[in-house]
Amino acid sequence: MSFFEVHDPVFGQYVLGNAPVKQLATGFDWVEGPVWFGDAGCLLFSDIPNNRILRWTPEVGITTYRAPSNYANGHTRDRQGRLISCEHGTRRVTRTEHDGSITVIADSFDGKPLNSPNDVVVKSDGSIWFSDPHYGIMTNYEGFASPQENACVVYRADPETGALDVMVDDMNCPNGLAFSPDESLLYVADTGRMFSEDAQHIRVYDVTKDGVENGRLFHKIDTGIADGFRLDSDGNLWSSAADGVHCIAPDGRLLGKILVPELVSNICFGGRAKHELYITATTSLYRITLNRRGVQFP
Repeated sequence: MSFFEVHDPVFGQYVLGNAPVKQLATGFDWVEGPVWFGDAGCLLFSDIPNNRILRWTPEVGITTYRAPSNYANGHTRDRQGRLISCEHGTRRVTRTEHDGSITVIADSFDGKPLNSPNDVVVKSDGSIWFSDPHYGIMTNYEGFASPQENACVVYRADPETGALDVMVDDMNCPNGLAFSPDESLLYVADTGRMFSEDAQHIRVYDVTKDGVENGRLFHKIDTGIADGFRLDSDGNLWSSAADGVHCIAPDGRLLGKILVPELVSNICFGGRAKHELYITATTSLYRITLNRRGVQFP
């Protein structure tokens, strides 16, 4: 059985022929938001409909990190190693402090509640960037059905004041987002396919001192849609898709695919050298070892 689909010979340098896609755990309902904690030797991820954040370690397997989780979705870590989470149920972005207490980063804009923060990244200056589509308030499956009061945009939260600014407002439903290794580019997935046939692509923006500009098409996934993604040390973007994980070159070319038997929602790099790709896919958690390192911090 082949775990790979090669579209460009260079893809062969990134994958290892003897490293399989391994299922680490299964039996969930819809898993999302993987984030690696190297100092704790564990991976955290969300099982959204079951309202919990789970922890995976190689020694123990699956344990519960937090339940209820306020229907948490995407996660990342800030520059101090603290967990940053997007919560559908409370329509907010939070930070888990080192002592376990919870700090609210953002829960409203212009005096109205956020929609349902979905995915989040932290820039080197400490600013917190997150997408806010309405998926978590459309039904009671991943949160609580509620009226939408704000547009579906990408926000930047000031690390000191928490003040929000709109960074991206030209999408139907912004979802996954990530910076290039040098932070000169911001990639954002639009997963609003149910609202527009054109809204199922990844866009890229030039990052300026005031925000972003020059938004343009970067890549359109050929099977399903891009949801969550991360970048490697060469600037390649590894994106979720309906048939697995797609590796996309900095110029937007599809280099190859890692084939996964479930619909992939999100990914992150981890392991001792950040060379292992952790994959959340519908009901299961997978891992594969690559010949590349991820660039997310920490």
